[in-house]
Amino acid sequence: MSTPLREHLVLGQILRELSTEHEISRLNWQRLRDTFGDRFIKAWRLITENRVKRYLFRPSGKEIWIAIGNNAEYMIYPRAGYCSCSDFYFRVLDQEVALCYHVLAQRLAETLDHYDTIMEDDEAYNLLMDIWKKYSVAD
Repeated sequence: MSTPLREHLVLGQILRELSTEHEISRLNWQRLRDTFGDRFIKAWRLITENRVKRYLFRPSGKEIWIAIGNNAEYMIYPRAGYCSCSDFYFRVLDQEVALCYHVLAQRLAETLDHYDTIMEDDEAYNLLMDIWKKYSVAD
């Protein structure tokens, strides 16, 4: 089984379990570590350091997720599995891995309900998008 497919399957199974348990069991911790390696450790650090943010714009309901990396803030579109980091462009698009650690963090944080929600008016959307695009550089 290819690495990206295996990663998607393992993560999907663990997210289903987390949606009812709301915490990571020792077994699932090890499975995440074995499957994603350092990407899981980095993702977990983002979660525990409260660096996963959900921006919700009113009244449109637009939603943007942000992961605050070491050197930049990365835009995440969970439904598309997209992240604006360089790892996404160089490893995910080349199908070397299923997802970058920012997307992994977002998916785990959302399932565990451990993220900050920031409400903004629609007028702030374009300004914030310009800022995030400018600062989405290699992490």
